[in-house]
Amino acid sequence: MSNNNQQKRIFITGGASGFGLAIARFYAKQGWRVALGDISDEHAKTALAELEPHAAEVRYFHCDVTRDDDLQKVADTLAEAWKGVDVVVNNAGVAQVGAIDDVSMADWEWITQINMLGVVRGCRVFTPLLKKQGQGHIVNVASMAGLLDLPNMAAYNATKAAVVSISETLENELAPFNIGVSVVCPSFFRTNLGNSMRSTVPGMEKTLDKLMSKSDLSADDIAAQVAAAVSQRKFYVLPHALARRTWRLKRWLPRSLYAKMIQKQSAKFGGRK
Repeated sequence: MSNNNQQKRIFITGGASGFGLAIARFYAKQGWRVALGDISDEHAKTALAELEPHAAEVRYFHCDVTRDDDLQKVADTLAEAWKGVDVVVNNAGVAQVGAIDDVSMADWEWITQINMLGVVRGCRVFTPLLKKQGQGHIVNVASMAGLLDLPNMAAYNATKAAVVSISETLENELAPFNIGVSVVCPSFFRTNLGNSMRSTVPGMEKTLDKLMSKSDLSADDIAAQVAAAVSQRKFYVLPHALARRTWRLKRWLPRSLYAKMIQKQSAKFGGRK
């Protein structure tokens, strides 16, 4: 590992498993200092054992993104111990599937607190540190759900669309401070999102598993694309080709034609044909 990479520092929420761990794995192998934030101490033990042989240093913080104090503690600790952080990845997220009249307000509040406000908290807490450093990069993990609009996913779609909008805004807002922003919008790929998913649609767990298994990209593949986007100061990271084409159709087609195309997919999410 190079001396330069030994000085590089990254913090990842939801970093102890799934996609967050894939990002951590990539940077650890590059010799970075890697800090993981997660609510699963059990997953963290396994992650630390995997990462420590490669990274310049690995730290774990028990960190709940619904708690401002947890994130502030991470920022304060890294500012003191590592003199800052170069990349912040707001990755922690959950899924909710169900029709608008089936999903409870409690579930709306749950997913909003994690998927949207968790990203807001991460950006708010670390931006002062990045400004003080005069450089840095924020990566917000959204989803193609934030750009498209499959039925029976209103809560998930809305929170991920909010992450896209927040990221677009911050790209403009933080550019004068030499702080880059990327937003990651993957389609379905193998991860552990289903473990925490809440659904009012029968059999959704099996459907999600089937959709994930069809992906030709792994979490490690997408993590490499994220790293490339950070190094190139690229904003949108849309890893899946089919999803990119669908997004273009949404922007180019009349809404009525696009909506018919999307509605044909609704059966996969418990919609009616």
